[in-house]
Amino acid sequence: MSLALKLALSPVLLAQAMATRRKAPVLPEAAGPRLGRLGEGEGALRLLIAGDSSAAGVGVAHQDEALAGHLTRSLHSRTARPLHWTLHAHSGLTTRQVHELLRSEAPEAANVAVVATGVNDVIDQITPWRAVQHREALADWLLAERGALHVLFAPLPPVHRFPLLPQPLRRVMGDDARRHDEAMARWAATRSDVSHIAIEFELTPDAMASDGFHPGEPVYRACGEALAAHIAQLIQQETKR
Repeated sequence: MSLALKLALSPVLLAQAMATRRKAPVLPEAAGPRLGRLGEGEGALRLLIAGDSSAAGVGVAHQDEALAGHLTRSLHSRTARPLHWTLHAHSGLTTRQVHELLRSEAPEAANVAVVATGVNDVIDQITPWRAVQHREALADWLLAERGALHVLFAPLPPVHRFPLLPQPLRRVMGDDARRHDEAMARWAATRSDVSHIAIEFELTPDAMASDGFHPGEPVYRACGEALAAHIAQLIQQETKR
């Protein structure tokens, strides 16, 4: 969508955004522990998970069904190593606010960090290049201050397929989300200590949460398993060096 058309539609988009915010049910973050251990023994892998509502598990009842649960179980299974994990996430946060949250909570050191943010950057009309700057600042902090060896960014979801959003708001937000994701992928490709991966999944109504905006358990499972597979591959590559 051209900038001229987007500006012409801005009153409509604003009205739709306000109406959508009013009618959308407010779902809670998933219940359950935000840290845990899988397996016993030496050589534990330390994993930090951070982000917005998609990291906090909004859309499912318990962390076992959310991103953290699927990611940690799959990663432990794939690596056969003890796993120590922590989750630091809150609904509504932009990438910059996730960074602020982590700085305030000072999580334990981690070998690998997984970050799931971006939709709120789109909602707040943060430009893709600015969002990349915020991701770079967050990644550099995790690498320098929390001991991470690698930072993995989850992709933005296909916002253009969210049932909650009416047209043309859905199309505009979807286009913006794609631009953000493409900018993040280009930036991550320039670094060896940062990754971005594409994740394919069916975004059918029964795969979504009841609000038509947040992931349901099938989406969390697909994302968690894909992220775990990528981390396991990174570990395998590192052990071969």
